Amino acid sequence: MNAIASNRHLGRIVALQTLYEYEFRMQSNDTSANIDDILARNLDRYETTIDDKGFVEKLVKGVLDEKDDLDAKIQPIAPDWPIDQIARIDCNILRIGLYELLHQAKTIPPKVAINEAVELAKAFGSDNSSKFINGVLGTAFRTLVEDTTDGSTEV
Repeated sequence: MNAIASNRHLGRIVALQTLYEYEFRMQSNDTSANIDDILARNLDRYETTIDDKGFVEKLVKGVLDEKDDLDAKIQPIAPDWPIDQIARIDCNILRIGLYELLHQAKTIPPKVAINEAVELAKAFGSDNSSKFINGVLGTAFRTLVEDTTDGSTEV
């Protein structure tokens, strides 16, 4: 894994931690939860390791801005699992992966977005998370990306 890929992998971990904490605190009615503060604290922990803090910030803010749309796209792909019944960590991994597939295709190849999400699921999800994430994002790619393009992966 080259330095940029490694750096981005760590960036995705920080994004996942940030989104997870924010969602957990919001669902716990923590009125002090502030996404900018959580993100800044998490980035500070890796200050010397993550060079592209803009990548992490764009990922976190993008997922939050598109959350309702991402959830609406995930739901028909995983009909047996209502969004509120998908484990919080898996749901956030799906959102990150789908956001990258739909909104970052010019800079992140689809296979990379899916593989990175699967790796996050292996590291942070349950035993079946990686298969679930791979299946949902694979279907998302085929139905939401491939079918809407001229064969390229540009969205």
